[in-house]
Amino acid sequence: MKPTKSISTVTICAAGIAAVLLSSCTSAVQRNKDDKKGMTSAYNPYPPGILPGDLNSEVERVLREVDLVENRALARWHALALPIVRGQPPTLQNTGTEAIETLGELMNFDRNMSPNRNQACMSCHMPYAGFGGPIPSVNLTIIAYPGTAHFRVGKRTPQRHAYAPFFPVLQYNQTQGLFFGGNFYDSRATGVLLRNPDAEQALGPPVDTQEMGFPDTACVAFRLTTAAYSPLFELVWGAGSLDIKFPRNTEAICDIPGGASTFRGNTTPIDLTPEDRTKANVAYGHWGQSIDSYEQSVQVSPFSSKFDAFLAGKYKLTADEMAGFELFNGKGNCNSCHLDGRGTTLKPNQNDTGSAATVNPLFTCFGSANEGVPLNPRNAFYYETTPDSLGFVGNPYGFGYRDLGLGTFLRSGFGSGPNPNSNWTQSAPSVDGQMQVSSARDVAMTPPQCPTTEAGSRPYFQKGFFHNGYLKSLKQLVHFYNTRDKFAFPVTSGHCPPGTIEKVTCWPLPEVKNNIDMTTGNLGLSDKEEDQIVTFLEILTDGFTRPYPNIDTFTGTCMTCNPVTDPNCSPSRQGNGSLIPTPPLPPCASAICGAPPAASPPIP
Repeated sequence: MKPTKSISTVTICAAGIAAVLLSSCTSAVQRNKDDKKGMTSAYNPYPPGILPGDLNSEVERVLREVDLVENRALARWHALALPIVRGQPPTLQNTGTEAIETLGELMNFDRNMSPNRNQACMSCHMPYAGFGGPIPSVNLTIIAYPGTAHFRVGKRTPQRHAYAPFFPVLQYNQTQGLFFGGNFYDSRATGVLLRNPDAEQALGPPVDTQEMGFPDTACVAFRLTTAAYSPLFELVWGAGSLDIKFPRNTEAICDIPGGASTFRGNTTPIDLTPEDRTKANVAYGHWGQSIDSYEQSVQVSPFSSKFDAFLAGKYKLTADEMAGFELFNGKGNCNSCHLDGRGTTLKPNQNDTGSAATVNPLFTCFGSANEGVPLNPRNAFYYETTPDSLGFVGNPYGFGYRDLGLGTFLRSGFGSGPNPNSNWTQSAPSVDGQMQVSSARDVAMTPPQCPTTEAGSRPYFQKGFFHNGYLKSLKQLVHFYNTRDKFAFPVTSGHCPPGTIEKVTCWPLPEVKNNIDMTTGNLGLSDKEEDQIVTFLEILTDGFTRPYPNIDTFTGTCMTCNPVTDPNCSPSRQGNGSLIPTPPLPPCASAICGAPPAASPPIP
């Protein structure tokens, strides 16, 4: 049944959401309409100076870029010769691969997949940033991106999509006592249902209250019925795959962001029959599988860097690139987690003359680690302690929140997802604070007009590194691994002792002190050796052997600074002008750090 475009608010409330008062439904729908008129009624619980001043204009800029890529994908679909269904089992012959990859791209860049039609998956993951965060000022400050309800904001930096499809289904290795696989920083996209963590990761943002924000997964299937590319969906997944009898009030329900008090915690407010709910669930799974097809394609994960050319004998590393490569494998010990298919036993003055064990290394071990990153008080999530106009509270714990990563997920805790395997729960204390080891590939990718991530004399593209964006340059990242323990101080961010410089000669306390990875922290790298590792990381950027698709779509402004007049205009001190003092921290909320099984030792 095609959606009905107009329906009275009274009908919406009466027929739509069971057990909800008419007045609360009416006011919620009206508030949502008011929000769509602009950003004047935006939710803003943040102290002055937390949100970047250009946030509105930058969000609009990214949406224009999203629309540009969406239109390119639509044109490619219209020019595509239709695949032919042949064989047993039936297979989309000839152009079937391009058809499903194009479908996934169209979904990724579809801003209609949000209640306010103002948020696409790619609002937080643009190609020119290695499918990471596309707004420099956000990366510099609040680190997470506003969702469909402005300005609800999440708690972590957008994790890069490139090479994420290669992570296996989450499993616990009993011999090593370690978890491997999954997607998201906390591995909560396990792959348990679709047997594909990346496809399951794509199921999260559409119904995340602080991201695309639908109140019901069926809203995706509903919006697919009117999407311009719905014929392509039915071509790939079968005729009739979107034949779902939606109630007349579905559009009104899907126009209200999830978490609204109107829904009273109901996550399936669309009143579908069991048969139609099953169809909607199947379509939602196909949504994830289609997006995974795009992210696994050569448009996103192409193995086209200088390093790949080097492995193929088609590029010779420069002296600094080779030195960084040897340090990456040896003294820097990077290869112990970001595996490149070679050994990690190099000693000083020793060169790696062997062949790689694999010609397409992913630069990850698929595991998780706690590197001891300090709490970042610029993270907007800490301030979302009051209700927005829909009655939603993003973080009732304020600065009592601690991001335990994989540990929170194994406890099915706040801000994560349900753990589907009760046998894993007992392992939570052993992984508190651990975050997924992301691929190092494309970590340095920037738009062509902003040639670097590092502040200095050239225009640069500001990024945020690690899950909470505390580090602002690759130089800082390498320096942190190198000196974390050498320059450790018992302070929080913004309170380094006089005579020290935060992120240079002072590292504040870890946010989570348990299970810290001790293979790094005091590596003895010189300043030049740190720079050489950065140089090596930069040759992992795709697009060397063939152009990287859609990297030309950045229409924003690169950041610039003058190293002569600005003491923070260097990769070492990058972003220090935006530091703010961490307030006195309350104890970790018992709902987070007191959830069983108990953390050992207790987390303050």
